[in-house]
Amino acid sequence: MTPLEPRIYLASRSPRRRELLTQIGVRFDLLLFRSDQRIDAEVDEAVLQDESPADYVARVARAKAGHGLRLRQMRHLPVRPVLSADTTLEVEGRIIGKPRDEADARAILMQLSGRSHRVLTAVAVTDEQRMEMALSVSEVRFRDLDEAEVRRYVATGEPMDKAGAYGIQGRAAMFVREIQGSHSGIVGLPLCETAELLKRFGFIP
Repeated sequence: MTPLEPRIYLASRSPRRRELLTQIGVRFDLLLFRSDQRIDAEVDEAVLQDESPADYVARVARAKAGHGLRLRQMRHLPVRPVLSADTTLEVEGRIIGKPRDEADARAILMQLSGRSHRVLTAVAVTDEQRMEMALSVSEVRFRDLDEAEVRRYVATGEPMDKAGAYGIQGRAAMFVREIQGSHSGIVGLPLCETAELLKRFGFIP
């Protein structure tokens, strides 16, 4: 009998994270929330008072992993590790999340124009016994942007579900003058840190 290939659960709606896991050969099943309105109050993506960007992404990633684990238990699914992640941007200590609308997306991008910002992605893995987390911090520098090109980019719809209102793996790559750190972490899942976490749980990509 051929042994079953190892699999994990991915507690994320992000197609980018699915693509990145597939890139490194990790087999997974999606463990999705039943709706966008998560019923678990512990998965609170609002920024807490005096919360640093690093503390924020770590808290949200852990909360998503914990909620995913509870969903697995509630649905009586096979026992496997649950992986989740969260990404945010930071400019001068301020957390920049997903844009509320197109006007907000344009404002965020003009704020990033001609300057550097940090992209923080936290990855959490949990099972029945423990939870572990890793944090990837990268720096991205944009060239100077003009309002017309920002307006055209926002009109594509690409920025609307992304922290910082851009996707480095998409059209916004033309805005990026320099990066320092993890390209995959900027996309939404740092593959080096993810592989190291999974190995600690006995899962070898």
